[in-house]
Amino acid sequence: MRRAHDADTSGLVELRTDPEVRAHLGGPQPRDAVEGYFAAHGVGAFADKPGAYVIADRATDRCRGVLVLDRRSAQLPGRVDPAGGELELSYVLRRADWGAGVAFEAASAALRAAAEELPDQPVLVVTQAANVRAVSPAARPGFRPAASVEAYGAEQLLAAADLQVFKAPDPPHVNHG
Repeated sequence: MRRAHDADTSGLVELRTDPEVRAHLGGPQPRDAVEGYFAAHGVGAFADKPGAYVIADRATDRCRGVLVLDRRSAQLPGRVDPAGGELELSYVLRRADWGAGVAFEAASAALRAAAEELPDQPVLVVTQAANVRAVSPAARPGFRPAASVEAYGAEQLLAAADLQVFKAPDPPHVNHG
């Protein structure tokens, strides 16, 4: 994972315009509008947001998708803390990268890094219930079902985990004496 740069523009456009990628995310956006947006604002419109990363291919540096670890707005339905504002993990991958474990690897790395830097707190994953491809990966890295809410005209499943679950274990203590 890394910060976005100008070479990612075509990948970021693809993520917003591909009908299959956007099937459970409100549908594809018009290509000319997305290209115009990035032409006007550059990748900084995405890259400058805290917790926003490109999932890049290790060999080619090609944009495979994006991952965002940010605070969930208290105005959105679904939370485990009555005050809201929990960490929320979200990601989207280009179709060519589905099913290869890319999302799991990226999510695990982001959550391990966050667990090292932040105090223990809930972290959420929210996905449309109809998005079968996203429901099972949300359960893999330690998330547990927490709620089902109606939003954006569809049932959304909310899974939660304690951030410290993802903290790397301390290395064993070696006694040299």
